Amino acid sequence: MSSIAVPRPFAPRRAWLTDLPVLLVAVVWGSSYLAAKDITTARTVLAVLVLRFAVVLPVLAVVARRSLRALTAAQWRGAALLGLILGGIFLLETYGVVHTSATNAGLVISLTMIFTPLAEAAVTRVRPPRAFLTAAGLSVLGVVLLTQGGGFTRPSLGDLLMLFAALARTVHVLAMSRIRAVRGADALSLTTVQLGAAVVVFAVLSAGADTTPWGAAAGFGAREWAGLLFLSVCCTLFAFFVQMWAVRRTSPSRVSLLLGTEPLWAAGAGIALGGERLGVVGLAGGALVLVGTAWGRRAAS
Repeated sequence: MSSIAVPRPFAPRRAWLTDLPVLLVAVVWGSSYLAAKDITTARTVLAVLVLRFAVVLPVLAVVARRSLRALTAAQWRGAALLGLILGGIFLLETYGVVHTSATNAGLVISLTMIFTPLAEAAVTRVRPPRAFLTAAGLSVLGVVLLTQGGGFTRPSLGDLLMLFAALARTVHVLAMSRIRAVRGADALSLTTVQLGAAVVVFAVLSAGADTTPWGAAAGFGAREWAGLLFLSVCCTLFAFFVQMWAVRRTSPSRVSLLLGTEPLWAAGAGIALGGERLGVVGLAGGALVLVGTAWGRRAAS
């Protein structure tokens, strides 16, 4: 992200004006797992991903046209590489949510907040605080309990895919901080190139799939189109612009803290709207994941 001026102290009585839209992003992101599960099957994952990002990409390209022209060749290559990783993340997440519950998906993916500081510690060879390691262990135990709500069996394919998605998110974060070419790139143009590269990946893979994007779109009813537009407009376009707007008016840490409530909303949407049930063991596991990630985020900072 390009250099950002340090925000001036924010009046407490007006802080909610910035916090509320960011919290809304966490809500729609938490709801996105249920929405994706509702309109996607194992056969239509690639088609839905192409449609989801093809809807918003032209808007981003028009808004970012000036900053895109200012990118150097090295920045284009770096952003494209990040886009390939991002494409892998969305593939893992979408296939994962098809094969597990929306509640599990949102809670397992929250392990990114634990994996990222651990990966940074490994790269920099700086031992994490003991409190963070304890919190990480608590989160891992929570995931084990969460995925065993129906009895102690092997985790489902979807749970494992979401775990790999959390690892891929960690790789993406580290790559953004390590690829020198993209450090000075404008956030809007960087995101546009990444999404463009991801769409190319989805389009190429969907060419040999059973269901094409156009075939899937032709079979959509009002419910599926509403879900697709929710994922495209709310969970992608709206979420991106709110983050850019908020981080310039408050601290990145405050934004991160509010976005960290995403697993709560994912669990709430899955249980309240999706009719999902965790059971006593699963509820205990979900609680441990939330406590562990919140404690770990605080210890890592």
